[in-house]
Amino acid sequence: MAHLQLADGVLNYQIDGPENAPVLVLSNSLGTDLGMWDTQVPLWSQHLRVLRYDTRGHGASLVTGGPYTIEQLGRDVLALLDALDIAKAHFVGLSMGGLIGQWLGINAGQRLHSLTLCNTAAKIANDEVWNSRIDTVLKGGQQAMVDLRDASIARWFTPTFAKAQPAQAQRICQMLAQTSPQGYASNCAAVRDADYREQLGRIQVPTLIVAGTEDVVTTPEHGRFMQAAINGAEYIEFPAAHLSNVEVGEPFSRRLLDFLLAH
Repeated sequence: MAHLQLADGVLNYQIDGPENAPVLVLSNSLGTDLGMWDTQVPLWSQHLRVLRYDTRGHGASLVTGGPYTIEQLGRDVLALLDALDIAKAHFVGLSMGGLIGQWLGINAGQRLHSLTLCNTAAKIANDEVWNSRIDTVLKGGQQAMVDLRDASIARWFTPTFAKAQPAQAQRICQMLAQTSPQGYASNCAAVRDADYREQLGRIQVPTLIVAGTEDVVTTPEHGRFMQAAINGAEYIEFPAAHLSNVEVGEPFSRRLLDFLLAH
């Protein structure tokens, strides 16, 4: 683990893999931290220099006053690349991380070798959903985060996976229970306000879209919309709910590695 000092606090990150390999940046989903990629790192770090970080408001990274914006979170990524003297990197983001990836692809494509958008959408849910969740979390504090953890297993994983791998499901969901309510609410606002439906055509880097067949949060239809809007984008579905990287494991890791090594 290491820390980058930003103007308003520290950004927590971790690097694995050979120093001279191409860099791969991994961006976590709302309510998790860099540990959500633990399943992928052993394989990916054999071929790539894997740079994971806790998004602002999550894990061991800074929690600043909200609301945040996806642009702000994207600029945190650019600051991290600049500080580590990384001119270009591959980027893989899931859910909220996928929104950050879309912003980067639209606004800073020259910094990317490739872009992988997992279990995400150009517009996720509606204002009512996010405003209600923000209100609940700010009023309920850490207990509200615990309650969200218990409700999230059904959204994040299929019942089959949650039953077969309860320890893994609980490990990921516990990240949510430990997330700062202020940080979580501020990131909810960033997701609420992000809408890239009219801008996706500006993404020019090689792009892979990943969807889960059982994902009710960001559906396969959302994924196919992005594929149609981004010139040359590839698309794949896995038999999973929202956190396909955790649920599918090795097949997810190997399919994405094939894409990354091709670009």
